[in-house]
Amino acid sequence: MPTPAPYLPPATQPVRGVVWVIHLSLPLLGFWLLIAQPHLNVEWQHNPSHFWMIVIVAGLNVGLGTLISEASRRRQDARLFLVSMVFISSAGFFFLHGLATPKVILPTGSLGFDLGQAVGLTIASGFAFASALPLGEQAAGRVLRAQHLIRGVLFGFMALWGLASLIPDITPLSRPPLTDPVAWLVWLSVPGLILYAAASMMMFALHRRRPSPMLISLITAYALLAESMVAGMPQLNWHLTWWEWHVLLTFAFAFVAYSAYLQFRREGSSAGLFDSVALSATVRRIQRDYDRALEELVEHVRRGEPLAAARLSGKFRLSEGQAAVLDRASRALADERELSERLAALVDVSAQTRVGLPEQELLATALERVRQAYGDVRIGLVADGRAQIGSRTYEFAGQSPVLRDDRVAFPLTVKNRLAGVLEVPVGRTAQDEALAATLAGQLSISMENARLYGELNTLFRQYMSPDVANALLADPSQAELGGQVKELTALFADLKGFTTFSERVAPGEIVEMLNRYHTAAVPCILANGGTIVQFVGDALLALFNAPATQADHAKAACRAALAMQRAAAEVAEEMAWKRVDQEPWPTFRVGVNTGPALVGNIGSPELRGFNAMGDCVNVASRLESLAEPGTVVIGAATLKALGEGVTVRPLGKLSLKGKQELVEAYVLTTMR
Repeated sequence: MPTPAPYLPPATQPVRGVVWVIHLSLPLLGFWLLIAQPHLNVEWQHNPSHFWMIVIVAGLNVGLGTLISEASRRRQDARLFLVSMVFISSAGFFFLHGLATPKVILPTGSLGFDLGQAVGLTIASGFAFASALPLGEQAAGRVLRAQHLIRGVLFGFMALWGLASLIPDITPLSRPPLTDPVAWLVWLSVPGLILYAAASMMMFALHRRRPSPMLISLITAYALLAESMVAGMPQLNWHLTWWEWHVLLTFAFAFVAYSAYLQFRREGSSAGLFDSVALSATVRRIQRDYDRALEELVEHVRRGEPLAAARLSGKFRLSEGQAAVLDRASRALADERELSERLAALVDVSAQTRVGLPEQELLATALERVRQAYGDVRIGLVADGRAQIGSRTYEFAGQSPVLRDDRVAFPLTVKNRLAGVLEVPVGRTAQDEALAATLAGQLSISMENARLYGELNTLFRQYMSPDVANALLADPSQAELGGQVKELTALFADLKGFTTFSERVAPGEIVEMLNRYHTAAVPCILANGGTIVQFVGDALLALFNAPATQADHAKAACRAALAMQRAAAEVAEEMAWKRVDQEPWPTFRVGVNTGPALVGNIGSPELRGFNAMGDCVNVASRLESLAEPGTVVIGAATLKALGEGVTVRPLGKLSLKGKQELVEAYVLTTMR
């Protein structure tokens, strides 16, 4: 793939750059030709033409400087102020030069007539150089605070220069002009040339970063002001070289004025004519202002308020053209944001379709989110065979929407049967109806999933531990046969006295008694993160740290065991009136043991169950069988995992069925 050419601003592309350099070089070439061929440098003195030319050009230039100064005041920008001083200072001394024209006020002119413009251009070069500097916030602030002082000093100096040049015999400046060139007058122009050259280069660097026709015009003006100083060095009054610097000065002003005129015609306002020249901080501030205007306008457009751009144009000083552009941009941005918000709402509705969220809660949550993006959205579910919202009843032909006044209704379906209706306001763009149809489809899927999960909750979850059910729903591959060795804590519990009790009561009472006990015991296990894997008559087996991982599974199992005993005692006390022949209700005895076990799905391809096998589980079962009613017996590994803060009663080393080695056991009474 070819490497793309680097971007160059239009005014710095090679061809245009060469043309621009040629245009700036032609005046110097003509000046050299006139100096090299003195017979061509003819003399032409016409005092009225000189006077009126200067008055007109200086007046226009003062107007341009005032316009830039007003832009500086409005934008609070130091660079614009300094640029305005370039034009005002050069125009002021140019005007004083014109007033000193011979036979206008003074019969023979004055020395100030010769020196004024060189002094004025030198002062202007200082302002030009300062305007091109990358002023920081503090430096710019100091310039703005001193702007009135700077203007006052400049205007005072120009007034003194004018009085000194025009009042006869008051100062050397009012003496007749020199007849022969003076070398020191040539050297007087050198600092100005250096400053103009530096200002032009810095402005060109700024233009490279921020291309602008106004910057190019300003660079050209600085270059022409420097060339006018060069043309005035020979001091050949009324010769063509002398007239040349007048013309160059005029063109310097005209370039900037013409660029301002073109931009004014394009934008229809003078508010932003010189914004491209401003400091970077000012440009960023202007951009923030326009961003705020656009944001505010977007909100007006989204609320449907008419003439929003016209109202904001006054607030932000926008021209008619800018207001029209802003209005179009705001409408496009409002449509784009509305589209983005509606797409985001669709994503959120999709994310809300998760395991365990009831249908009513799902629809309420989705409706709240969707209304943020779509407006006044309403949902009605089918009842008594009718899809109805308020007094409006809907019938649909397939999936086609129905239009009612300013609302569009879409069918909500579950398993291809009508389950409800979705109403949305009529949209403004072509995508709105398609997005609403997509929303209806997503809500239909969400409703179907919610109802499916509800069925699973009834038919699936209630027959196994929630952890196992959630794991299988998230990853059905976990139902495959097989397992892994994992350290866990097993909890066995059964009811002491269950056999005797069951022999004396009816089967219905046995079931009632078991359900009461398990209803009290199961929440204790689930609340501590346990997984119940077996109910066998009056006994149950629960695992901790399988399948869900638990950091303190031994502590969780023991907390669950103690909570079970407390809950069982409350059940026995509540059901004391149902004793048969004073036979007490059965009481839980619990065994807890910690160690490695094989955990996984055990069974056949047709029928399987989640379980754990190993010495750890067998020992827990044996400890449970040795426990006294109402107590919790734990193994040594479990006690070690509990750490401090527990109270136990040692049972010594016990001989357990199926174990050759003796097993240490403890009765757990309390724990923190």
